[in-house]
Amino acid sequence: MKVITSLSQGACALGAVMLAATGVMLTYEVIARYFFIRPTIWAAELSQLCLIWGCLLAMAHLLTLRRHITVNAITTLLPPMAQKVCASVALVIVVVFSMIVAFWGFDIFLESFVRGRTTGSLLNLPVWIAEASVPIGFGLLALQGVVELIKLRGSDTAHLGATHE
Repeated sequence: MKVITSLSQGACALGAVMLAATGVMLTYEVIARYFFIRPTIWAAELSQLCLIWGCLLAMAHLLTLRRHITVNAITTLLPPMAQKVCASVALVIVVVFSMIVAFWGFDIFLESFVRGRTTGSLLNLPVWIAEASVPIGFGLLALQGVVELIKLRGSDTAHLGATHE
């Protein structure tokens, strides 16, 4: 369980770096395009890749922090045991959904990899580079969801997510 949680944390850190790189690339593109009238051929496409990978790599660690969007107006009124049941059901749904997305995402990635599909842009990058983020991100989310379910069993309390008023 610690290995998966550490892997999730590391993936989130890498995702944060990719999101920061997205900001840097887009800022560079704006400066190059509007001040020097020299647009790049790479900034938009690479920043999209970083944005996709950054978001999907962060999902699993955000589950450990309970930072996914939740609607808990009613569940917070329930007794602790009922809250724990609700949290368990929510985690099971996350795990099942993530496994389905990872499975079909891998199929899509593999088909693009085998066929050699490219983006058709000026960079003409292989499409599988972006598509690989789906099975990796959702696979890690499914694993972290299982870890969170196991941790929930041994816990006295459960919370579904961050509370915002």
